[in-house]
Amino acid sequence: MEFPKNLKYSEEHEWVRVEGNRAVVGITDYAQSELGDIVFVELPEVGAEVKQNEPFGSVESVKTVSELYAPVSGKVVEVNGELEGSPELVNQSPYDKGWMIVVEMSDPSELDKLMDAEAYEKMVSED
Repeated sequence: MEFPKNLKYSEEHEWVRVEGNRAVVGITDYAQSELGDIVFVELPEVGAEVKQNEPFGSVESVKTVSELYAPVSGKVVEVNGELEGSPELVNQSPYDKGWMIVVEMSDPSELDKLMDAEAYEKMVSED
């Protein structure tokens, strides 16, 4: 299982890659492995506002439907349209091709509430 060191992690198993004032968001390797084969991803429209720790979409797997929670607040400036036709990218490449949204952060200090790779790995190992 991968825990890239350059990312921040939420307790809800989302990851954030910071690029200036933007946050690329997806779900972790751990989350996709727990969900199983992902068959559908529902994401917000570009321009939508998301709030930290509030739902912004959902993923449907063969096992269940899970809500996605925004790790940071701001405006959605990009959505990964490839997931519409290829939701399995989340399973195959959670940190690369399986990204979900890009958020222009309204409050970058919210990043301080997220975990580093070490803390996240410790959290999931205790599950």
